[in-house]
Amino acid sequence: MIGMDILAPAIALMIWTMIMWAWMYATRIPAMSASPEIPEPSKLVGTTPASLREKLPERVNWKADNYNHLHEAPTVFYAVAIILAIVGQGDGMNAFLAWIYTGLRVMHSLVQVTANRVMVRFVLFAVSSVVLIVLIAKAAFIVFA
Repeated sequence: MIGMDILAPAIALMIWTMIMWAWMYATRIPAMSASPEIPEPSKLVGTTPASLREKLPERVNWKADNYNHLHEAPTVFYAVAIILAIVGQGDGMNAFLAWIYTGLRVMHSLVQVTANRVMVRFVLFAVSSVVLIVLIAKAAFIVFA
């Protein structure tokens, strides 16, 4: 299967997203249960994420924020990875760049859910975005050439 190597980092990022989903709930549900401001979680009706955010510790909210972030720019990564695989160009340098993108997004997650240093997060996000732009440009050149 020529050009399919790029699918491995895409799947790895999907797996990471589900790890973050589990981490989010593993911290959020106990924090909700421990909060005197939140009724028993099973009795919550019509509660919005914004109203819960105010009642939970920021360290808990960071996990939810990151889970949401993993559904933003990475969706473009998934699309470009699939396109490059379909046209048989998902190996070599493109697969290497995809692994770099995935690694940067995992590092971004780890920073956000632990120390949440904004400038470190910003640099990781910016560098990962540049890698994504390169992948998009390569795909565009192939598709439109």
